Amino acid sequence: MKHRTDEELRWKTLSSEYLIKEPWMTVRRDRMQLPNGNINPAYWCLEYPDWINVIAITEDGHYIFERQYRHGLDIVEWEIPAGVVEKGEEPLHAAQRELIEETGFGGGEWELFMELCQNPSACNNISHTFIARGVKPVGAQHFDKTEDLDVYLLTEDEVRELLNQGDMKQALMVAPLWKYFGANNYRH
Repeated sequence: MKHRTDEELRWKTLSSEYLIKEPWMTVRRDRMQLPNGNINPAYWCLEYPDWINVIAITEDGHYIFERQYRHGLDIVEWEIPAGVVEKGEEPLHAAQRELIEETGFGGGEWELFMELCQNPSACNNISHTFIARGVKPVGAQHFDKTEDLDVYLLTEDEVRELLNQGDMKQALMVAPLWKYFGANNYRH
């Protein structure tokens, strides 16, 4: 069985057209040629800025969670702190900024934990998940005009229960949390 190189598998863009170009929703229609020569006349791509998520753990071992309304599913959702990487901003800085803005917590030791894409076939951005250990209150929350959320400090058992019960729907947050707890189980 012969395997092709990445370059041999890459599709060729024949043309692109933006149908919607807004800060939170950019839709592009591409006309693509596959390596076998077939043409896909309308391949849809969604462009977004990169995102960050933070698994934030306080000095006393609590996990910082938020609850807020999510209109797409019409639900109030449990989430970890998250946000958008602004143009020209480094993901780590965005994560630190968002944690303070949304929760009032900061400081601690930070590490990049994992990077995911919600759907690499149609989306062009990366979600960077950081772990912040030993965070503490450093100031007041500063919400954007379109933010309205409550902050919770949960124990590890409470977080595991949310995951086990399926009480979180945001896949780009659930996957890093499962990985985090799975990796920590193997270290003991």
